[in-house]
Amino acid sequence: MDQNLITNILMWIVPLSLAIILHEVAHGWVAYKLGDSTAKDLGRLSLNPIGHIDPVGTLLVPGMLMLSGASFLFGWAKPVPVMFNRLNNPRRDMIWVALAGPGANLLMVFAWAIIAKIVLATMAYDSTSFQFMIGVVQKGIIINLVLMVFNLLPMLPLDGGRVVHGLLPRELGDKYAVTEPWGMFVVVALLATGMISRIIGPPLNYLSQLVFSFVVGGQ
Repeated sequence: MDQNLITNILMWIVPLSLAIILHEVAHGWVAYKLGDSTAKDLGRLSLNPIGHIDPVGTLLVPGMLMLSGASFLFGWAKPVPVMFNRLNNPRRDMIWVALAGPGANLLMVFAWAIIAKIVLATMAYDSTSFQFMIGVVQKGIIINLVLMVFNLLPMLPLDGGRVVHGLLPRELGDKYAVTEPWGMFVVVALLATGMISRIIGPPLNYLSQLVFSFVVGGQ
């Protein structure tokens, strides 16, 4: 296997795994704190990647994107089960459970940005280890921004759709919930046609510029 491909895989694997696993664990952890212990009872609050691997979202999709030379990777873990009717206040608490995933990705953006500043401040720019580490942190920032922005799109079954569902009056929310079975088909269509880049591209560019400005500031 080509050495550059191996290096690229190693750069992606840790930030991608952390991004998608912690995203799902955050959903389950907040649900547990708000009354639903389903994820905890099933052992899904663990950081062990084996329990979170989805053959398609964790392996096939990222692998195909990597081999095709895509500018960024995208993937998902096996969804953490949440029984919304077991939450203390289902309509209100579903909003917090939904926001927990993107919130975890936002925290990881900050974490990777701080690591990037440490790398820039402590490692020789012309070293192989610097090139590898800076590649890892760049990918960590981009992956988490992509997952955060994508999942906040206001369509079910994405997290943004859950937030909209929880904010709508009950009658409108029930009507909106009917769209969920079709939501994944819409998501797949957006990915297949490349339209997703046009939708999430502008906010991604803006946010990534803010983060990388912070990283290089003062250097």
